[in-house]
Amino acid sequence: MNSLFLFSPDAIFIFGQKLWWFLIVLGVLVTFHEYGHYLAARWVGVKVLKFSVGFGPRLVGRQVGDTEFVVSAIPLGGFVKMFGEEGGETVSAEDQKVSFMHQSLPHKMLIVAAGPGFNFILSYLIFTGMLAMGSPIVVPIIEKMLPIVEAISPESPAALSGLEIGDRIIRANEQDISTLPELYQILNKTHGRPLTLDIMRGNIPKTFIVSPTTQVNTNNPDGDPIYQLGIEDRPPIVGSVRPNTPAMASGLQAEDRIIQIHETPIATWSQMTEIVKKSAGVPLELQVQRKGRTLTLSIIPEARTVTGPDGETLSIGQIGIQSSGKVNLISSPSWYQAPWEGLKATWDWCELTVIGIAKLVTGEISSKNIGGPLMIANVSGEHAEQGLGAIMWLIAILSINLGILNLLPIPVLDGGHLFFFACEAILGRPLRERSREIAQQAGILVLFCLMGYAFWNDINRLLQ
Repeated sequence: MNSLFLFSPDAIFIFGQKLWWFLIVLGVLVTFHEYGHYLAARWVGVKVLKFSVGFGPRLVGRQVGDTEFVVSAIPLGGFVKMFGEEGGETVSAEDQKVSFMHQSLPHKMLIVAAGPGFNFILSYLIFTGMLAMGSPIVVPIIEKMLPIVEAISPESPAALSGLEIGDRIIRANEQDISTLPELYQILNKTHGRPLTLDIMRGNIPKTFIVSPTTQVNTNNPDGDPIYQLGIEDRPPIVGSVRPNTPAMASGLQAEDRIIQIHETPIATWSQMTEIVKKSAGVPLELQVQRKGRTLTLSIIPEARTVTGPDGETLSIGQIGIQSSGKVNLISSPSWYQAPWEGLKATWDWCELTVIGIAKLVTGEISSKNIGGPLMIANVSGEHAEQGLGAIMWLIAILSINLGILNLLPIPVLDGGHLFFFACEAILGRPLRERSREIAQQAGILVLFCLMGYAFWNDINRLLQ
């Protein structure tokens, strides 16, 4: 009887809330995807027998014309069943007009591609709506997320241990990592104990022991302290130069790396900004690296009045530059330009997703980042707490992922069917039925293995 009370009412409520948002998010994605198949099939004249959101036993449904619309018990996908979809079916001459397999090759390819296509359309509509309402779209730069040391604070644990700029961290405390956030997660679990880092310097593997420094968390003095290695996110590289500023007047350009101010070597962005802030109206001599050359520039920071943390008025120096951040920020200056910027945001996220999948395949990004339904449920619940805008943003990102994954040439996925049709176009005849059966069985096996691995990762995250 006590086993009934292993979970508190709060935990059960949170689980139920996340499950609810998981069903909402996945339901929107699946419905839009399958509606693409449905509309394309009806447009070319194919009879649709069933439109199902979910698999397994039917929960609710309704017959509308030739089509039965249903919601099924297992909410991990959906399908559209079309008349004449199975190649072995006997179809009369009259019914061939509404049979899927008797359509022309371009029509069949259109029906199959419409599902992923609608996923991209959904993302585009959400991005455009957000931009029209003034919300920018953030697109991470995947190269900036890799665990490559770009900046090291002087006299920090990382610097004293022998780490250098350009080192790629591949393991921390014998755990494989592929992004900087993974390194910081492991660092927080050390509670200040020394961290063993395995790195690649060029093609040479090396191992370092780094003892983190401990700093009181000023935002939460009673909470856990902040552990630091001295590996900074931002190198002293100019990302952009604002017009009519001291930086533009001095000749600073995007991609310049500031390596020295007067006689002080500069290693990090924060080190550079601290000097600039203290030098309002004072001429500074900067040495910068630009395309292999070292240049000397003179610049006078302009004074700007700001409010300090305790409400006091401070005068600091600024020169008008921004760092080369880890994200691209897409915004729309007006609502009528949002459709164009929405197209750019959708393209950039598609590109990012394709690059991410490629890096997963090549091993540059750890396969531990693959997530399944439990991770989607957790992320959906977290975004729901941030409001409707965060949920819509999540749906847009997941919709792009769903569209691209469905285009992979794996049999049973849309991409697998498109691959078969491409082979048919090249050979001038459909692939033999036995060949298709073998390929589909292999595709099902691959899909089950991926799903099983995703579940395994989800369970490991929960245990951690």
